[in-house]
Amino acid sequence: MTNVKGRIHSVESFGALDGPGIRYVLFMQGCPLRCLFCHNPDSWHMEEGKEIGSQEVLQDILRYRNFISRGGVTLSGGEPLMQPDFAASILEGCRENGLHTALDTSGAVSLLYCRQAVEGADMLLLDMKAAEDDLFRRITGRGMDNTLDILNHCENIHKRVWIRHVLVPGLTLQKEQLHKLGKLLKPYRCIERVELLPFHKMGE
Repeated sequence: MTNVKGRIHSVESFGALDGPGIRYVLFMQGCPLRCLFCHNPDSWHMEEGKEIGSQEVLQDILRYRNFISRGGVTLSGGEPLMQPDFAASILEGCRENGLHTALDTSGAVSLLYCRQAVEGADMLLLDMKAAEDDLFRRITGRGMDNTLDILNHCENIHKRVWIRHVLVPGLTLQKEQLHKLGKLLKPYRCIERVELLPFHKMGE
């Protein structure tokens, strides 16, 4: 694997909520969205966090190999696709070492920019902020086109996807919105699971 420099926010070495099994979760720095309920705004800005090489990250991951052998590695954030070459290099190193990988992403980055990283992961945990563009923009400050492009690409290449959707009072915790989300997602055969997540009180 090529050693690519990137910036990380933090690491959770024994994660149980970010994909199947026990996982090493790498929170990467930088996010293009400004979600109203974000509980981790210190991950937004690319110039913050710790600079590190992808080979150094992999060395740290392999220290936990025995614990994550039946789980794997999840790249989260922030938004991991903001650093697509860094993410792709880590994913490649994990694959070479037989570790399952997941990208925990909002899909907010253009597929033209991050295709290699998306295709390099074994699965995506796709955070679908809303079912309609207007509400998506209200929540995040941006539209949902990139998210749908990535989901459609996963459908075309048969990439496993778990959808994650946060239920926020006054925004997405509405019966009408959940029905719209169901209609939006129903045609996709790549989606294995939909997780409805409670609003994180830190987000207030």
